[in-house]
Amino acid sequence: MNKIDRNPLNSDLLRSFLLIAETGNLTHAANRLGRTQSAVSVQLRNLEDSLGVALFDRSVKGMQLTNAGERLLPKAEAAVAQLQDMQVLFEKPLTGRLRIGIPDDYETHILAEALTRFSKRHPGVDVSALSGCTAPYPKAVRDGQLDMAVCSGPAAIGDHLVSIEDAVWAASKSARIRADAPLPLAFLDRACWWKTIPTLALQDMGRDFQITFRSESFGSLLSAVRAGIAVGVLPRSCVTDDMTILGAAENLPSLPKIYRFLLFSPNAPANLTQAMAEAIRATLPAL
Repeated sequence: MNKIDRNPLNSDLLRSFLLIAETGNLTHAANRLGRTQSAVSVQLRNLEDSLGVALFDRSVKGMQLTNAGERLLPKAEAAVAQLQDMQVLFEKPLTGRLRIGIPDDYETHILAEALTRFSKRHPGVDVSALSGCTAPYPKAVRDGQLDMAVCSGPAAIGDHLVSIEDAVWAASKSARIRADAPLPLAFLDRACWWKTIPTLALQDMGRDFQITFRSESFGSLLSAVRAGIAVGVLPRSCVTDDMTILGAAENLPSLPKIYRFLLFSPNAPANLTQAMAEAIRATLPAL
């Protein structure tokens, strides 16, 4: 294919390329983009055809950049950043107030980065954020107490899915967990779906357990796991270097996926909620 025959580059192709490079996975990139895996795969093929090179090595471990992909990466980042700057050059600055609910069952710095990203781009918007259990958020959004919310659950509600990740059994690396002994369990004692995940899974398997730590705070539960007090069910993204993931070797059952999705109040200012949604989608990893 000569230069004349090649398809022109566009920002959508470059954005897809950057997300595949970041996540190392077509499905995860597609989730972040709100598209199907096949659509993103077609975009990648079009980009590779346009450039006449292979940008990724595909293996069971995921998508790894080739030498050509490594060369393209900084150029693509710069091009997309310039396009974003041009998009906002003549935009009317957003103003107003936005009330958002965010989950506490997540790495706090990730959503904090989304809020920071939004505030830097839209300094005229007064953001009021509520962090906690997401179980009350759907009602708060329906009743107009929140303009939008990031919610967690065993399935997505509505069409605004932003990420999917695994729930895992996590323990401190210093903990000694025996497969033939009752499991020391950290229990999230609040009215949400997280409360029932570990106990139902263990009961269905017939695995003995003993609740050795109980708290209404996800942050406290996370600290208890890191301290070696108990084993807890966590999003994979919350597993730190001083923890280990447990499984069949410790006689533990499989766990459901965690879906994170956005809910919007119909009476909320659409320009503000959509701008915040863009910041969140750009930040949340699809794990």
